[in-house]
Formats: sequence, structure tokens, C-alpha cells
Amino acid sequence: MSYKILVAIDKSEIGQHVFDEAVSLAKALSADLRLLHVLNPFEQPYVYPIALPPTLLYPMLPTENAANYPESWQALEREGMEFLTSLRNQALASGVTCDMTQHLGDPSRMICDFARSWNADLIIMGRRGCSKLSEFFLGSVSNYVTHHAPCSILIVQGHVPTEVPQQAQTTSA
Repeated sequence: MSYKILVAIDKSEIGQHVFDEAVSLAKALSADLRLLHVLNPFEQPYVYPIALPPTLLYPMLPTENAANYPESWQALEREGMEFLTSLRNQALASGVTCDMTQHLGDPSRMICDFARSWNADLIIMGRRGCSKLSEFFLGSVSNYVTHHAPCSILIVQGHVPTEVPQQAQTTSA
């Protein structure tokens, strides 16, 4: 039986670190990797929800922007696939069996649904470290996945400051 690792990845700061950790673990376990990139139409740079025409949501939007929407979306899809292809090629060059897929939707649910349908043994993903306020309004993908995933999860922490702020040094003395 082959061990299956789903790597939920995006183009954020931590993405490359998540990928590097996944490749290292896949080598150690002789596991298969599947890279998953989810295009979320409700986040930047995805301006409009794909399911609705932009002129319906924003009637005051200049029509030239609405006319360029399909081309802009196709460019984002193409960039996502190029990103995944580059990472897949790096994994293959490292001797790791790797495949990739890109989906449209809510990342939280897509990660869990895909892990379930692919029978993943492990999900590796990053954590952006949003503030409590932004997490309240935007939600936390890693939090959702932690509570709904059908398998184990490895969350790779984002950058943690190693330096003690100057103010903290003076008040503790």
C-alpha cells in the first residue's frame, strides 16, 4: 500500500516552505504526493464570483472591465496550472511521485472533499497566521480543515519572529 499525501498549496509566502516539507516527508515515507491548488473566487486577486456575471454584481462597473473578465479568469487559471506544474517538476526531479490538480471553490471544503475522495492519508498545508479579527471575518482554512478532514493533518507554521521586540526587552529588565 502506498502512502498518499495531499499538499494543499497556494502562492502565499509559506507555499514554498509547505512544498519543501511535503517533499521531504514523501521521500522519507516513499509516499505519493498530490498537489492541490484551489482558486477561490471570493478572495483577491479573483475579483468576481465566477458563478455570476460581473455586471449583475456590480451594475456600475464599466463594460470594458466586464468584457475582460473571462480572459482575466483564464489567465488566473493558467497561472495556477503553471505554478503547480513547476512544483510537480521539482518533486519529480527529487524522485517523489507527484501529481497535481486545481479546483474552483471554497478552499476549506475543497481540501476536505478532495482528501476524502482521493483517500489521502495525510494533508499538509500552511497556516497564514491571520489576526483574530481577520480570522473572525474571513475564517481560517487550517482551522476548518483541522475539524473536518477525514485524515491526519500537518500544518506548517508561517514565519515566527525570532527577535524580541525592543519594547519587550526594556520592560522586562
